[in-house]
Amino acid sequence: MDKIYNEIQKLGFSQYESKAYIALLQNSPVTGYELSKRSGVPRSMIYEVINKLNDKGAIYTIPADPMKYSPVPAQKLLARIRNNIDGTLNFLESSLLNLEQLREVDVVSHINGAELVTAEILSLIDEAKSELWLSVWHPQAAKLAEKVNQAESRKVNVLSMIFGDKNCTLGSTFHHDYMTAEVVKERIGGRLTTIARDKEEAIIANFVNDEVAWAVKTTDPALVLIATEFIRHDIMIEAITRHFGPEKLDKLWRNNPVLRFVVEGKQSE
Repeated sequence: MDKIYNEIQKLGFSQYESKAYIALLQNSPVTGYELSKRSGVPRSMIYEVINKLNDKGAIYTIPADPMKYSPVPAQKLLARIRNNIDGTLNFLESSLLNLEQLREVDVVSHINGAELVTAEILSLIDEAKSELWLSVWHPQAAKLAEKVNQAESRKVNVLSMIFGDKNCTLGSTFHHDYMTAEVVKERIGGRLTTIARDKEEAIIANFVNDEVAWAVKTTDPALVLIATEFIRHDIMIEAITRHFGPEKLDKLWRNNPVLRFVVEGKQSE
């Protein structure tokens, strides 16, 4: 019986209201005095409880001297409650969605810890609907393979730039071959990882090591655009290098102080 009381209370009934209603189902019609004895609700509280059950549409009053009470049949009461809950949920679903769409778009969430950052990345991949851009490093790249395969099975167009793992492929894959991954890692202080989906959401993360990492996650259109364009440009530079050869690219920037700073992040000596 305690289980029934607990479940009824989840529908907004107090403990005393639950006991009084169950007692009415078991024996009715009864007076308030009889209901108090059968339910265990104190006499000083019984008429307050009866009034609340009446407000909830859970009991009928039967004119008599003294007044008697009987329960609304359980099936009828539960159907009414179910309809009310469905109506409330439908209203909130529509109303809260509208409020959500009106929220500030420049929300940026901060995430810390390699495990949590990786979980957020996997969640973002799960939500991809049409396109997915990845710039990822070993060893995180291999951890994304299963989710990326699932995205491709949903007809998501996946393009990736992978650092330091030539054996891993994620969709249409470009491996960062021109400059060693360690040189890039030294310049940026970690393994900078960028993922963007559907022009709607992006994560920018930095894995300092296998345990230490931070990330920002955003739906801000400007930041999502920057993240996507960053990966586009990286892929295009890699494709140009493949086509023209690394020697020509070296010749372009190594003797140019400005471009050398752009590539290496260091002032020329």
